[in-house]
This record gives sequence, structure tokens and C-alpha cells, in this order.
Amino acid sequence: MADARLLISSRNYSSWSLRGWLLCRLAGLEVEVSVAAADDPAARAELLMRSSSILLPCLIHGEVTVWDTLAIAEYLNETFPKAGLLPENRAARARSRSISGEMHSGFSALRSSLPMNLRAHVPDFTLWSGPKADIDRILTIWNECLEKWGGPWLFGARPGIADAMYAPVVTRFLTYGVRLDGAAARYADTIMSWPDMAEWVAAAKAEPEHVTELDLEAEF
Repeated sequence: MADARLLISSRNYSSWSLRGWLLCRLAGLEVEVSVAAADDPAARAELLMRSSSILLPCLIHGEVTVWDTLAIAEYLNETFPKAGLLPENRAARARSRSISGEMHSGFSALRSSLPMNLRAHVPDFTLWSGPKADIDRILTIWNECLEKWGGPWLFGARPGIADAMYAPVVTRFLTYGVRLDGAAARYADTIMSWPDMAEWVAAAKAEPEHVTELDLEAEF
């Protein structure tokens, strides 16, 4: 039996739901995933009881209810300190928090122009200057971390919070044919070879086709 519940909006379209789920896996927390469809009155009523603003993903762990991906990350890191969600090195922890925060609050052009869609493949997609600048910044982040901490993950030998935050970006790059070279290409391969990612992608492709309106955490 699962130890907790993770309420999400969509596996195929929701990058924030993916991040929340990966964070739970990294923490070793077994969760029951509930897809809260916008046309499900019971699910909507439950969400409204728990939070007046209906923010997803939402983790329910015993008496604790926490939403917002970074809040979930901090809660899991605090609750499962031995899981290693953050690097041991102080400088690496600071960088991990910084780039995770940057992912959480930035890259609006990328979000709006290259929305997550695990079923789609648009290899000839035309990029304009806004998302190109975001892509360049993300590749700089990856390359700096991989060079400094040696890979194959952003902060060394094991995945952590920052990898969960940037994993959906890898799927966007693959969906829209963004060219990756060198260390960035190898990092993308590492993410997509992650068994937890493979499990999520398979479930997304089996998910009924719909776009929910419940995911309000700046999804696109």
C-alpha cells in the first residue's frame, strides 16, 4: 500500500507533475498517483477542501498536504534526509538550489513556445529568439554543472532535486528537435535512460487524451 498520494493533472502534458513524482521517487516515498481531471466533481471537491487555489501537483503524506514543486522538494529533503536529494558539498547544494529556483521561476518563453507533450514529435519546429535564449541558458547551466561535478547527473554520480527539475526540459528538447551536442546530449541520454522516466513516459502514452485546466503552477 502506498505511503502517500500525489495529485497531478496529466502525465503527458504536465511537467510539474513529472517533477513532483520524480522527487517522490528520489526520496523513496511510495505514492499513489491520482489524476485530478477537471471534469471530475469528486476530485475537484477534494482539492478545494485541501487548498482553496487548487494547485497541482499536491502531495498528501499523512496529515501533511504540500503543493508547489519546490515546496514538495524541500519537504521531502527535510523528511527523508538520508535520501540525498541535495548534494553533500555545500557549494553544490547552493548551486542546486539556485538552478532549481531558476527553473521554477524562469524560462517563460520556453514554457509557452515548447509545451510539454510526450506523445508529440515536431522535428522541424521553428524557434524564435525568446526560447532560443532560454535554451542557451539551460545548456550553459547543464554544461557548467557537468564539468564541475563530473556527471553523469548534474551534481555527480546520483540524481537529485535539480535533475528532477530539468528532466521535463529534456523531453521538450526531444519533442521539438532541439539540437544537443557533447555533454548536454549525454546528459539528455542519462535522463531518458532513467528507469523512473521510462515508467512515466510509458504511463503518459497510455493516458486518455485530454488537457486538464487544474494545473495552475505556470505549467505552459
